[in-house]
Amino acid sequence: MTSNSPPRVLGRGSWAEARRIADVLRKETIGGALLLIGAVVALSWANSPWAHRYHAMTAFTVGPHALHLDLSLAMWAADGLLAIFFFVAGLELKREFVAGDLRDPRRAAVPVAAAVGGVLVPALLYSVVNWGGAVQGWAVPTATDIAFALAVLAVIGRHLPSALRTFLLTLAVVDDLLAIVIIAVFYTAHLSLLPLLAAAVPLGLFALLVQRRVRSWWLLLPLAFATWALVHASGVHATVAGVLLAFAVPVLRSTGPGPGLAEHFEHRFRPISAGVAVPVFALMSAGVAVGGLDGLARAARDPIAVGITLGLVAGKPIGILLATWLVARFTRARLDAGLAWIDVVGLAVLAGIGFTVSLLIGELAFGVGTDADGRVKIAVLAGSVIAALLATTVLRARNRVYRRIYEAEHVDRDQDDIPDVYQQ
Repeated sequence: MTSNSPPRVLGRGSWAEARRIADVLRKETIGGALLLIGAVVALSWANSPWAHRYHAMTAFTVGPHALHLDLSLAMWAADGLLAIFFFVAGLELKREFVAGDLRDPRRAAVPVAAAVGGVLVPALLYSVVNWGGAVQGWAVPTATDIAFALAVLAVIGRHLPSALRTFLLTLAVVDDLLAIVIIAVFYTAHLSLLPLLAAAVPLGLFALLVQRRVRSWWLLLPLAFATWALVHASGVHATVAGVLLAFAVPVLRSTGPGPGLAEHFEHRFRPISAGVAVPVFALMSAGVAVGGLDGLARAARDPIAVGITLGLVAGKPIGILLATWLVARFTRARLDAGLAWIDVVGLAVLAGIGFTVSLLIGELAFGVGTDADGRVKIAVLAGSVIAALLATTVLRARNRVYRRIYEAEHVDRDQDDIPDVYQQ
């Protein structure tokens, strides 16, 4: 896209970016499959005769008491493993805005606005349903689970155009950043300034080393752990440390060609995030006793569950669609060739799949193991499944169009390993 051309909704982007995102999505899709396995195991275990063993496992405490890190396995998963998840998300977001296609503000406007709309409307719907009640859960339906969503895409088919995958990934990454801001600002129960200020020391040393392109794990990992532990001790949720550390990592190389340090770390830690951190968190957090049909019926009448389900299934797509349409209307952005607004609808509905961060915020809002926390988990699972089924219906109906675009994106007549559409 030239500087004088109008911005595009669901634009294809550059070949380098498309190739990089395809690699990212392959790893996240595998992680999504593992996430689903972890969630199914947790649900089956928590509703079996051996449910007490599941709860005993998640409540098992390990860690040094002297450092106030004697945490349950469930807390280690939520506070520790998800810090890795947010570290990778922070690297991805910084790279997109520094060296990716989103360094162009016009290209960034659409997915950023869509992510903001996808946070505001679900929060509003939940608050309306729970006005005068459990309004502290307003942020639960605001998050999109990229791994879960990509697992659904893998089931739908392998022929979705790169523009759709890029839009979904970018929206989800911005969504993750908004989620961590919400967690830091609204779900910090108490704040201890001394540990928070002390965290600036290892964080500053980490930033100094990575700015000098130091890669030695024996130097960086202790500083990263110290930053995480001090942020945890301050009362701010420890996952915030993951984003702060990611933003300290430089994206561009100081000299010469090749990937920068952010891309190097992303390659190293994304498999850990997608293949270990998120699936283990799902195993530790998704186990809830449904209570059979009676339990589902009670959840269907509960304002917390109704607000979350409504936020995910209706609020996310309405917010994303409305924001995308407004940006397109005022910037005169056009849909990419071959695509239509029904494709935006399909992605917006798919973004209603909330899992990892939604469960985390639910635990922060209502406490782990409470009755309300159980209703949150049922609602998040139900809303995500409904969103997945609706999105599958919409996107599958367009499969013939997607296959045609996909095939056109892989034509390389001059055999220079760059598809022709990226050279036009």
